[in-house]
Amino acid sequence: MARTRVRFTSLLALSAALALVTGCGNGNSNSNSDTASKDGPPGHHGGKPVVVVTTTWEGAFAKAAGAEDVKVIVPQSVHHAPDYDPKPSDLAAVGKADFVLYAPFEPYAAKIKEAAGSKAELVEVNLDNDADKVRAEVARLGKLFGTEDAATKWSASFDTEYAKLSKDVQGSWPGGKSPAVVSQVFTGWSAKLAGATAVGTYGPEAVTPAQLAELSGKKPALVLDNAHMSTGTVLPDSGARQVEIVNYPGTDLDLLPVYRNAAAELKKAMGGS
Repeated sequence: MARTRVRFTSLLALSAALALVTGCGNGNSNSNSDTASKDGPPGHHGGKPVVVVTTTWEGAFAKAAGAEDVKVIVPQSVHHAPDYDPKPSDLAAVGKADFVLYAPFEPYAAKIKEAAGSKAELVEVNLDNDADKVRAEVARLGKLFGTEDAATKWSASFDTEYAKLSKDVQGSWPGGKSPAVVSQVFTGWSAKLAGATAVGTYGPEAVTPAQLAELSGKKPALVLDNAHMSTGTVLPDSGARQVEIVNYPGTDLDLLPVYRNAAAELKKAMGGS
């Protein structure tokens, strides 16, 4: 995803503030959870794991895997997640977590855990909305959380929804023929969803003049851009229609709308209703 430009200047101060924050009680939380069960083991709500995630993307994977108590650190309004400066409340949440989920391009996750003195297990998540990779990650996390049944149930519903959306988008192919597309490196999954013919990729850096000439020469019908790190019109004067693909789920931590929204944008770009 985004290039890593992280600011750690406040972490030591946040570490010092952690004792004060935790000493004042839980306070209000932005977690996607129910009230803790008194019968659950320490650090768990109702026997379920307490999970802290860096963004809504990891949060959606955790929820799909069966986690019920999920706290998101980086607000959805922050497009460049690696630029986020953690707050004392973030450290307080990490200090109570069983698992902290992060992505490789978010190196501050380890710093957050260290500053908070958490004993949580730090889990790297492969953030890719490719259907096969999503199923694999959800199954892996479900096993890690001890929520395999919930993960299996979600994957079944995902398979049904994905097949329906893919069929719908493919029904909008211009002239009934798979369109040629150029994808940003993190939007290839949407090309797969559409059954499109991938003829090239670009990014995460801006397209160079040489790439511009090469990719334009492929005569793609669509350019599948990454809405979270767009560099503007990718192939100007090529005739290709640019589609903005959103990777991050909303605050409800539901991954399925990401696919529904992508399908709707792709269908519209192909001339469907």
